[in-house]
Amino acid sequence: MDADFSYKEETDAIIGSAFCVLNAIGCGFHEKPYENALVVEFQHRNIPFQQQPRFPIHYRGVKVADYVPDLIVFEKIIVDTKVIDRITDREVGQMLNYLRITGLPVGMILNFKNPKLEFRRVVSSTQSLIRKQNPTLLH
Repeated sequence: MDADFSYKEETDAIIGSAFCVLNAIGCGFHEKPYENALVVEFQHRNIPFQQQPRFPIHYRGVKVADYVPDLIVFEKIIVDTKVIDRITDREVGQMLNYLRITGLPVGMILNFKNPKLEFRRVVSSTQSLIRKQNPTLLH
């Protein structure tokens, strides 16, 4: 299975939830209302999630900070809510760092700025490499 299509069912459920949220409350808010509305939608759909879990960042064995993602969904997908003009390489690069820090395989960037939901699926380069080296490995 190509890593770009791993967790398709789960990411489709996240995107569907995001569409419901945007259609219900509209665009024009800050990020937090969308994050909280996704939590309500995930609960409604019985989708497992964690809101704002903490992941330590270490340097030379010393904790220097925490990374706190908006949501971890299905125990394997980081969901980052945004209200920006458009998703750029900056956000994708940021998500790749988040995937590296957490060890999770897939991230979803959801942009609620406009009436039409913009989203980007990001796959960890480590996961892509593992899958290319061992194509029978499925999670």
